[in-house]
Amino acid sequence: MNMETTWLNKVKWNDDGLVPVIAQEASTGKVLMFAWMNRAALERTVAGGEAVYWSRSRRKLWHKGEESGHVQKVHELRLDCDEDVVLLTVEQVGGIACHTGRHNCFFQKYADGKWVAVDPVIKDPKDIYHK
Repeated sequence: MNMETTWLNKVKWNDDGLVPVIAQEASTGKVLMFAWMNRAALERTVAGGEAVYWSRSRRKLWHKGEESGHVQKVHELRLDCDEDVVLLTVEQVGGIACHTGRHNCFFQKYADGKWVAVDPVIKDPKDIYHK
């Protein structure tokens, strides 16, 4: 193994070779999203300075913002005490992290026995994604 990538061995990958990742906005401390990374995604994130995740639904690497332009510039990476969760502190370019066109993915709040969308759509997803 390349000595330059031995740091990846410290991460406790799950049985699918993935680690959960939380993306937190550097300027506000707000949690933007949750995703997964495999070794290649984490290595590319470090090498390129922008978040790259593993898309479980598409079964491929996903450079955040590759379609929308809403990339995440990584300020800091942290590994939790159990070494099985990664925290990315990021600058969210364009202010939209969620594919629904919202600032973050945690826009639904539990209230009175149901989930209620409490954060506004900043930009219609039809105007962001052109597939």
